[in-house]
Amino acid sequence: MNCRFRIRTYDNCLSCFRCARECSFGAIEVSESKALAFHHERCVDCQRCVSLCPVGAIYITEAENRFRPNSVFAQNDIQEILIQAETGGALLSSMGASGRNVPIYFDKMLLNASQVTNPSIDPLREPMETAVFLGQRPDGIKRDRDGRIVDNLPPHLELKTPIMFSAMSYGAISLNVHKALAAAAEEIGTYWNTGEGGLHESLYRYKKNTIVQVASGRFGVHETYLNSAAAIEIKIGQGAKPGIGGHLTGKKIIGDISKTRMVPEGLDAISPAPHHDIYSIEDLAQLVMSLKEATGYRKPVIVKVAAVHNIAPIASGIARSGADIISIDGYRGGTGAAPKRIRDNVGIPIELAIAAVDQRLREERIRDRVSVIVSGGIRNSSDAVKAIALGADAVSIGTAALCALGCHICASCHTGKCAWGLATQDPELTKRLDPEKGAEKLVNLVSAWTREIKEIMGGMGINSIEALRGNRRALRGVDLNAKELEILGIEYAGE
Repeated sequence: MNCRFRIRTYDNCLSCFRCARECSFGAIEVSESKALAFHHERCVDCQRCVSLCPVGAIYITEAENRFRPNSVFAQNDIQEILIQAETGGALLSSMGASGRNVPIYFDKMLLNASQVTNPSIDPLREPMETAVFLGQRPDGIKRDRDGRIVDNLPPHLELKTPIMFSAMSYGAISLNVHKALAAAAEEIGTYWNTGEGGLHESLYRYKKNTIVQVASGRFGVHETYLNSAAAIEIKIGQGAKPGIGGHLTGKKIIGDISKTRMVPEGLDAISPAPHHDIYSIEDLAQLVMSLKEATGYRKPVIVKVAAVHNIAPIASGIARSGADIISIDGYRGGTGAAPKRIRDNVGIPIELAIAAVDQRLREERIRDRVSVIVSGGIRNSSDAVKAIALGADAVSIGTAALCALGCHICASCHTGKCAWGLATQDPELTKRLDPEKGAEKLVNLVSAWTREIKEIMGGMGINSIEALRGNRRALRGVDLNAKELEILGIEYAGE
């Protein structure tokens, strides 16, 4: 079996052995002769050793040894065949889709800018509204007999910025990650999502900025949990693995994770592919109403689905189910563990899904009945602006948030050996992430993106997220065919 990476050292190596202490995958060890020993086949290129080497003496390269080039079977194809021939099992991987030539449509869209006829706005001197309200909108303003406005606003979420943190479950990631996400969401004025692993009791104090999830396995779901949040999300699917459930191995079901998930220690936590009480929109409507009843109709209910080919009619049905918000996770959505074949081959890019859903809901005149959150490959502030212009109300980030905390996307989350203390429950590894410093980095990231969003909108002559939402005339396509332009609902650059 060929190695994917090779670890190299420069002559200035101090032999301090810090790299060996930091490597959680056993790729660097100290030999009996007190010298560094490299096990290249174990290296996942997490960059921990490179980042923490005190003299910058380490670098990692791709392995020089390659299979004979073939126009059909690439290097990875052959390596994966060899693995499956040895194990007889399905290939698992982590993070978002890779290795497929599926276009990133965000990179093929350009934003319009104001010039002479429509003056731009200076965000440093003029107000720019980045606040977003998520939830159903009332049919209209109502007044009582004395002319006073009647408060008929349904439950909603108020975000100071159109950026949220995606669902990542306790067990798949460490408690320190949840602490950092919760603290950052509170400071920023946005929301974080527990994922399907329940909510650790130490985080109940962040209830005003927490979204709790109800998935098919119902792990950690109870009345106190539902009422310790600002909103409830019913997870039907996610972008990295549409149509299948979740699986947290028994070796991660330990201590507080077992207690929080309400699963015995050492027992695998398997979420079925379907919710066994949802087989129609009517069934979904019943669960939506049940959750609203359980929380006194004080919390909006979100329904999360993966972006698939018929996402537009699916979203239409969800909007009619009584849900307040639809969350759509696209093809490039990340995950802690997924079958590699499904991750790389199932679903559609989020850009196409946003446009199709927004257009369908507008045509049916129910767009204001529901808000739309999108995720799956949101890499920067311009991606967020383009997503909102295509029709989203807000975006949700997962991989980008983990990168802010140190993740280098080595796609080894499923091993439980995360060298940065993120996707692991090993106490020696989890303590590598300081939740307070992590929260500070997340606040910095979202604050920077928010400033950039204001600058971009100012250059477009737009002063609010509301004016940007669904404003597809502000977008132009480059290197797109006629059908892609039609689905996205935009014109070609120059038109």
